Amino acid sequence: MSHSLDSLTRLMQTLQDRAEQRPADSYTTRLMEGGAAKIGGKIREEAEELIEAAGESGDEGRDHFIYEAGDLIYHTLVLLAWRGVDLQEVAQELARREDTSGLAEKASRTGSSDPSSSSESE
Repeated sequence: MSHSLDSLTRLMQTLQDRAEQRPADSYTTRLMEGGAAKIGGKIREEAEELIEAAGESGDEGRDHFIYEAGDLIYHTLVLLAWRGVDLQEVAQELARREDTSGLAEKASRTGSSDPSSSSESE
């Protein structure tokens, strides 16, 4: 079953609008008003839940994993919007890496000021 990723683009636009307008009745606004610390805390929480759900078996476990992945992606997009970064910019960064092995890309960052260069990502 093939679904378009247009929903991510629409969600990103909504989050960018929330970042600019900050409607009072919005969960996204509450997150954004808490800044990187609050949004980051939610990302951390959702990442833990995603990892736990990954170990669940059967169709119910798979459905739970997909649900948690949605939560993690949503909160990550909130942080992008809060920071003023568009999803398209992330897509461009991933496209830049397409023909580079993960190990070669990581080695190119060794000794840089990139804080992720000291953690395992692959």
